[in-house]
Parts: sequence; structure tokens; C-alpha cells
Amino acid sequence: MAEKDTSKGTKKQIPLRLSESLYNELMAWAEDDFRSVNGQIEYLLTECVKKRRKNLKDE
Repeated sequence: MAEKDTSKGTKKQIPLRLSESLYNELMAWAEDDFRSVNGQIEYLLTECVKKRRKNLKDE
């Protein structure tokens, strides 16, 4: 079941397949940042989208 995101409605669930080595890297990074792996992936994707938007604006 999708979790509530109070700022933007509901969150969408998607299947995601990662190599074991990538998952392990993300898990270690998430632990360093006190996040779950899912939270780390969401954080990284959010940051990438923000950066892309900024770069598109600057063009």
C-alpha cells in the first residue's frame, strides 16, 4: 500500500531491480546518512531532478 506524502499526495510504488553490489553501496550510504535504502534512493532521485531542473533553467 502506498504511503502518504502530505506535501504532494500519495507516493507511487515501483518495482526496482539493482545489482547486489549497487544495493550494498546504497545500503552503506543510507546507513551513513541515517536513512533507509528506500529513503536514500528517493533522496538521491529528488536531488537529481532538482539539479536537472536548475540546469534546464540556466540554458
